[in-house]
Amino acid sequence: MAQAVPNPDLDFRMAARHRANHTVIAESKLRGDTQIHIINVSAHGFMIDDNPGFEGGERVELRLPVIGRIEALVIWTSDNRAGFQFERVLRLPHFVELLKIISPKLR
Repeated sequence: MAQAVPNPDLDFRMAARHRANHTVIAESKLRGDTQIHIINVSAHGFMIDDNPGFEGGERVELRLPVIGRIEALVIWTSDNRAGFQFERVLRLPHFVELLKIISPKLR
């Protein structure tokens, strides 16, 4: 009987995502400095809702609170959204501190 082959992309997509509301400048060789709006984040990457035209495979560099400068790769795009994977996984203590700053405030 055939056995399913694990899909590393599915494992990556299972990472917990947290709502975010943070605007940041993304630096790209193709587009220069572009303002983007992060709407969710995980320790592996983030999603934006105002894609200025980034395409799969593009690299950007951004500066996040607590984390500092970090590169990310565009993994997917759909309509006006885009998903990015960080060049490295964020360390848990830093990620928790980042969430305190960029998560939407409950009212």
